[in-house]
Amino acid sequence: MAEYKPIRKVVSGNYAAAYAVKHARVQVVAAYPITPQTSIIEKIAEFIANGEADIQYVPVESEHSAMAASIGASAAGARAFTATSAQGLALMHEMLHWASGARLPVVMVNVNRAMAPPWSVWDDQTDSLAQRDTGWMQFYAENNQEVYDGVLMSFKVAETVNVPAMVIESAFILSHTYDVVEMIPQELVDEFLPPRKPLYDLADFSRAISVGALATPNDYYEFRYKLAKAMEDAKKVIKDVGKEFGERFGRDYSEMIEKGYVDDADFVFMGMGSLMGTVKEAVDLLRKEGYKVGYAKVRWFRPFPKEELLEIAESVKGIAVLDRNFSFGQEGILFNEAKGVLYNTSARPIMKNYIVGLGGRDFTVPDVKAIAEDMKRVIEAGKLDREVEWYHLKR
Repeated sequence: MAEYKPIRKVVSGNYAAAYAVKHARVQVVAAYPITPQTSIIEKIAEFIANGEADIQYVPVESEHSAMAASIGASAAGARAFTATSAQGLALMHEMLHWASGARLPVVMVNVNRAMAPPWSVWDDQTDSLAQRDTGWMQFYAENNQEVYDGVLMSFKVAETVNVPAMVIESAFILSHTYDVVEMIPQELVDEFLPPRKPLYDLADFSRAISVGALATPNDYYEFRYKLAKAMEDAKKVIKDVGKEFGERFGRDYSEMIEKGYVDDADFVFMGMGSLMGTVKEAVDLLRKEGYKVGYAKVRWFRPFPKEELLEIAESVKGIAVLDRNFSFGQEGILFNEAKGVLYNTSARPIMKNYIVGLGGRDFTVPDVKAIAEDMKRVIEAGKLDREVEWYHLKR
């Protein structure tokens, strides 16, 4: 690891995102306010007003326009950023497809917030996971440090494979909660993340280029294949960038799934985002009580870490998948993805889905311990009584 002196600041998750945007030398920010995302763009606006950041801020009338402006900036060669939440992300939906189809490396922070109705401003992953098929990479942050690091790494990955990326943090649990974040001196960020080199220059009028023009069915098919291949290629880039980040700054992200105690575990808890901090604390306590448990924190949901999940599944008897989301008419979204990966493989762990924390309902260490008891019972029985458990209905 290269020696460097980090800059430690006590900041919210939203401010961590804003500092990362500043340090990434983003050139264009277009955004529309929405709780609980608003303080990200407020902090960026403060940097601009104070002369701390050379960013062109584009005020717009909606989230749809924010993404449209980000697409335009990125197509023109700029490093572009935006941020949103919930209904705002849903309003962007059409333009998300446009960004990925045009292979534009826009980076966005989405602050997970439950979708209305009923109205909610609290944490729930359904908003981002509803966009899983739009061709965007998705990185889920457990804590404020990972918000900061995730933005910097996402720009490098996105600009390498030319696929847009979301960095996702929990409403209020991270967005408005303060913690110590180790920030990187600007000159070292510049070494890690040099200026963007776009695929083409729209200002070069000697070379005619069309972006997003009509394609025949045969050509359209080829474009979609190339996007799919780029997403698959992104796995190696993610690992390489995560390893480089660790070597430079001491925080290793070379694994798309962060694992703990997996080697000797009977079963593991698998989930994404801030709830995994609670799981880690609970696992440490459960190990002291004699439970052979571990955890598998999915950092990158897109591209999905199939190979790493298969490796885990081959070494454990069970996987308790914790979903702070739900696909109505089916099951938890992470659970569904994980089952799909293991279909037609030799790995046969017992898998059970626990729906937890929807709309920001508290998810606590005692909850994890109760789920551990249930998983232990299931594994000893060797079969499931039911596959999906709405874990903490009104008590």
